[in-house]
Amino acid sequence: MHHALPLRYVPIPDPRPVAVLLAGGRGRRMGGTDKALLTLAGRPMLAHVRDRISRQVHAMVINANGDPARFAALGLPVIPDTIPEFPGPLAGVLAGMRWAAAHHPAAADILSVPTDTPFLPADLAVRLCAQRRQPIAVAASAGRLHPVVALWPVALADALEAALRAGERKVQAWMRRQGLSEVAFTVPASGDPFANINTPDDLLAAEARLTRRTGPAPCDRP
Repeated sequence: MHHALPLRYVPIPDPRPVAVLLAGGRGRRMGGTDKALLTLAGRPMLAHVRDRISRQVHAMVINANGDPARFAALGLPVIPDTIPEFPGPLAGVLAGMRWAAAHHPAAADILSVPTDTPFLPADLAVRLCAQRRQPIAVAASAGRLHPVVALWPVALADALEAALRAGERKVQAWMRRQGLSEVAFTVPASGDPFANINTPDDLLAAEARLTRRTGPAPCDRP
């Protein structure tokens, strides 16, 4: 008599990338404040970005320098640059790659997004993955490339670290040497999904855009 072997549960690897939310900028045009923590429609701008991305990825991490406690309300891990002296977005990408390799070793890619872009597409990750023909897939809209909105192989971490330590700071230049695919997104009537907040006027425009999308707040009653 043959006895059936017990079935063993084998988890299916999650093919989605790990997201790194880039909050390492100094916000010079906003008076040196953390743009990610500016209030937009009653919530930190970073909360809008987090919510746009959360269902598209396997995990998320914030890249920011300084005291990580200021991001505690967002409920996400915070990691600083691993290269000193604020070398720019590439350092945040590298930090995200290293964190993904350590905490989610099955993840093949990271998705980088800036934390001042509250209207990111709901299909950003899947479109970048589906249309990637080169190692790095980069979002574009209205004929403009958005270099820090990109899908990067974690396997490029050592090459990126070597380039940063050699003085590389130009995001597009390094991307093009590795090979990049431009993935074009259409701009709907509501506005460019990659519009970012650089100035107080940009913040006001984003408030107006969110109001058009969700409708005006109800009148207060006595």
